[in-house]
Amino acid sequence: MAAMGHIRATEWRKLPVSLTELCINTTLRCGQTFRWRKSDDDEWSCALHGRILSLRQDTTHLHYRALFPHTLGSPPTPPSSAPPSTAESSIDYDDTDELVHHYFNLKANLTELYEQWSSADLNFKKRAPRFTGIRILKQDAWEAIVGFICSSNNNIARISQMVEKLCIHYGPLIGHIGSQPYHDLPHASALTSPSVESHLRHLGFGYRAKYLHQTAIVVATERDSGWLENLRNPDSPPLDCKATLVKEMPEGGRDGYRKAHEELLQLQGVGPKVADCVCLMGLGWGEAVPVDTHVWQIAQRDYKFGKGKHKSLTKATYDAVGDHFRDLWGKEAGWAHSVLFTADLKSFSERLITKIEVKEEEKVMKLEENGDADIEISATADVTTEKRVKRELAEEDQKVHEAQEIVAKRRVKRRRKA
Repeated sequence: MAAMGHIRATEWRKLPVSLTELCINTTLRCGQTFRWRKSDDDEWSCALHGRILSLRQDTTHLHYRALFPHTLGSPPTPPSSAPPSTAESSIDYDDTDELVHHYFNLKANLTELYEQWSSADLNFKKRAPRFTGIRILKQDAWEAIVGFICSSNNNIARISQMVEKLCIHYGPLIGHIGSQPYHDLPHASALTSPSVESHLRHLGFGYRAKYLHQTAIVVATERDSGWLENLRNPDSPPLDCKATLVKEMPEGGRDGYRKAHEELLQLQGVGPKVADCVCLMGLGWGEAVPVDTHVWQIAQRDYKFGKGKHKSLTKATYDAVGDHFRDLWGKEAGWAHSVLFTADLKSFSERLITKIEVKEEEKVMKLEENGDADIEISATADVTTEKRVKRELAEEDQKVHEAQEIVAKRRVKRRRKA
C-alpha cells in the first residue's frame, strides 16, 4: 500500500520471531486491542506513539515499518490535544525498534510459559497447542480504559467501530495509508467538553457515552497527571523506563495490583471485570484475571465451578475464580486465561483436523493371449474432516464430521513373468 499525505516512511525492517512466540493475526484480534486494521494484503496498521506502525508476518519474521508525519514534536499515545488536530512528529530519533519489542511484550519466552501452564493444567495442555503465539500487549492504560468501557455488553467488531469513531472525531490525525486516515487515540482532556456526551450518544455509544465522558473528566481534571502510571506494575514499566522487580505474588495478587484494581473501580463504567482488563492489558499486572460471563462459562465447564456456594457469578465467586487461576498458573495467570478465552471465541472456534486413509485396489481389465494383463488400479482416499464449532457461548464444543471420498484411477500393462 502506498502512503499518502505529508508522511515520511522508514524502510521495512524484520525481527526474527516464530509464530509460536508471536502470532499477530491472533494477538491483534482476540479482544485486547481495538484499533488495528488489517488490509487485503495481510498488512496490519495502527496509529501508535505519534506514527503509523505497519506490520506483516511470515513463519520466521515479523516485518514492520513506521510512517511519520513530516512536522516536529510528536506526542506519545495517547496524544494530549483537542479535536480536530494533526499530530506532529520527527524521525530524528526513531524508536520504532524499541516500540515493537515493548508493545508486543517480547522479552518473555512464550514457549516456556506455555510449557509451564500446560504442566500445571491438563485443560490448558489440551486446548493451547492450537492457539500458540498469543501475547498480552503492553498498551497505554488510558487506551485500555476507553476500550473496555466500550466493551460493556458488546462484541469485538462493534467495540472496534466505537473506538475508531472516538479517534476520528477527537483524536489527532497522524496520516493516511492510501485513502485511509489514521487517527491516534484522544487524550482524556479531549473528552471533557460538556457537548461530548451527547455527541457520543449521537455516534451510537449509548449509555457508554456518559461513562466515557465522566471518566475522562476524572482522569483529566480530578487526578494527578501521573495517576494512571503510578498504578502500573513496576516490573512492566512504560516504554524507555527501567523495570523494578516486584516481590513474589501472595494469594489474591500483589499489593500493587489490589490497589490499582480498587482505584480503577472509582471510575464511571468500571466494574471488577473492566478494572481487571485495565490492570492486565494496560498496567502490566499479570495476575489480573478478568471474569466475564464468557470466562465464567469456561470456569463452569472445565474447572468445576457452578456448584455449591459458587452457583452464580457473585463477587465472592468472581474472586474465587481469579484466585483459582492465580493458584494454578502463577503471576501471569491473566495471560494464560487470555489464551483459553481466545480458544473459546467464536471467531477462532473452528479448527480443522483432517484424517486421510488411502486404499488401493487392482482390477484385471483384460488378459492378453501372451499372458500380459491390462490392470486398472483404483486409489480411494477417504478424507474425514473434524470441525470443532461453537454454536452458542453456553454450549459445549460440537464436533462436525465431513466425509469425502476421492477416487483416482490409472491403467497399467503388467507383463507375464518369464
